[in-house]
Parts: sequence; C-alpha cells; structure tokens
Amino acid sequence: MAASPRRFNSAANLKSTRLPVRVIRRRLLRWYREQKRDLPWRRSREPYHIWVSEIMLQQTRVSAAIPYYERFLRRFPSVRDLATAAERDVLAAWAGLGYYTRARNLQRAAKKILEMGEFPSEYDSIRALDGVGDYTAAAVASIAFNLPHAAVDGNAQRVLSRLTAESGDIGTAVVRQRLRAVAERLLDSAAPGECNQAWMELGAVVCLPREPRCAACPLMRHCEARRLGRQGELPLKVSRAAPIEVEKQLLVIVKGASILAWQRTSSSARLAGFWELPELEQLTGVTVGPLLATFRHTIVNTHYSFGVHRARVHQVSTRRAPKGFRWLPIEALDEFLLSTAAKKALACLAKQEGTRR
Repeated sequence: MAASPRRFNSAANLKSTRLPVRVIRRRLLRWYREQKRDLPWRRSREPYHIWVSEIMLQQTRVSAAIPYYERFLRRFPSVRDLATAAERDVLAAWAGLGYYTRARNLQRAAKKILEMGEFPSEYDSIRALDGVGDYTAAAVASIAFNLPHAAVDGNAQRVLSRLTAESGDIGTAVVRQRLRAVAERLLDSAAPGECNQAWMELGAVVCLPREPRCAACPLMRHCEARRLGRQGELPLKVSRAAPIEVEKQLLVIVKGASILAWQRTSSSARLAGFWELPELEQLTGVTVGPLLATFRHTIVNTHYSFGVHRARVHQVSTRRAPKGFRWLPIEALDEFLLSTAAKKALACLAKQEGTRR
C-alpha cells in the first residue's frame, strides 16, 4: 500500500522540526541591520510618523509611498496639524494614492488622538483608532513603543509559510492565524520592532513571490520549503476571480475658460467629494468629437479602459451648466479635488494637444 502524501502545516512543523528560535532571531536581525533599505520612516521612532507610513503602506508599494509620505508630513507635521486641517486639504495631499477611506480614517483618528492628549501607547488603544487593524496596531506598537506584538504583513506571511512549509491556503483565516502564531514565537521581545521589520524586509527583497533568492537568505539552512524543493510552490493561494474589464468614455467639454464636471456626493461609496469629467451616457444633446487619447486605470479587481473625447453640449452657457454639473474655472482646477481618472484624462489631452502643436 502506497504511503499517503506528507502534509505540512506551520504549527506542526515548528515543533517537529525543532526550529532553533534563538539562532533564527540572531541571524535575521544581523541580516536586517546590515542589509535593510534606507526608508524615511525607519529614521524615526515618532509614533505619528510610523502610523502615517503604515496606513499609506496598507495598499501602496514602498517606492510609490515614499514621495507621498514625505510630502504629507511636510504638509501635516503633527497630529494637531492633521486633526485641524480641512478634509479637502487632507484628501488633496493624499490624491494619487487611492483608497481615500484611508485618508479620512487617518484624520478621524488624529482628532481622537488630539482629544486623548497624546498618541496612544498600548496595543489595544492603537487598535481602536479608525482604520487600524491587527497588523497596523502591532507594527506601530512594536516599532514606536517596543511592545512585543508580531506584525505579519503579506511579505512576512510568505517568508513564514516557506520557512515552515505551510501548505494551507494563505488567504484563509486559519492559515493566517497559524502563521501569526509562528511569528509570535519567533519574535525577539528585546527588539520586536526590528524583528517585525526584518521579516517584512526579507520578504520584500529576498524571499520574493516568483523567484526567491534563496542563496541570499540568512535563514536558508532552516527553510523547510527549500529543503523539500517547494519554495517555488509556496505560499499556496487559491486563484482569485478574473478581473473585471470596463470601458468608459470621458468627455472634455470646455466653454470659455471653464470645463464641465460633476462632484460625487459625500455619501458615495468611492471617491466621496471628488470631481469627475462627464461620461458619455450622462449627457443628452451632446456632440462628441473623435477619440483623442486612451488610458487604463485599475481599482482593486476592476480594470478600466478610458477613452477621452472633446465634446460640445448644445444650448448651454458658461453660467448655466446641465443639471448635476458645474463649470469649473480651468485656471483654478488645482483647488478642486479631481479624481485620478479626471487628472489622467486631462493629462492625456494636454499631451495630445502639445504634440499637435
């Protein structure tokens, strides 16, 4: 009778393979201290700075977040500055990062912190802030306050799943809980902030998704996935749903020194309060010109393909816009919260017209 295939899970592997916890901690921290990237938020232990960076990094790549982080802190250098700012100024500083609920939650939390009198210094109180989940609370608590809480992001999950040959679906709560338990056991309580960042850094620059650089890994000798030749298979992820493709036509309608736009309501599920260019189906009595430019824009699992057209609305004046629309002064567009799609459309148009000249 053939032997059944060997199954692995992190909880069992950690015990059965007798991972040398102290050795792993020591090697991981030595590698991190020697090889870590020089990122702006790593130069500070200020809780406010670390918190802002972690919120930005929730849905944004490190390279993309850096300039936004630096500009955001110049504009709002303290919790008080953020809490007392106009929401439109906060959203304008966030524009381009997407997922604007993060910015709104950030300001709501800043107002609560201002009421408290100081930044909360315990895990539970940090976790209670708007927009803060288990990971973010653990990251801020460990990095800013040296509290022993494991912060396991996607990069750390990948490293830990390979280290223990976790063969369960990494997208499930039970597997994530197992990996967090592993992280808690391997956490160095003397340097929890550095330890957490080291796991994330290892996943970001060495234990890569498709082609892990095992030869450069300080934990290579202790990696169960590498021993089994499964580092390319793990972590296991159930296939996601196919992306949704959506086509839209945006109209650039100019009258004199104004451009036609509409504003999303404050209760809108997405981009509340932002201004958009009209779409073809929103207007009647309009003459649409030829396609001038195209661009793509992705939001979560939806891929948008936008076509940009010059257009003209009949029988309207610069003083009276079609119902639900408004004429915005072109010279003052920077004062309005334009959506990324609107900005991209106008940039495409400007580039296309510049080429014609």
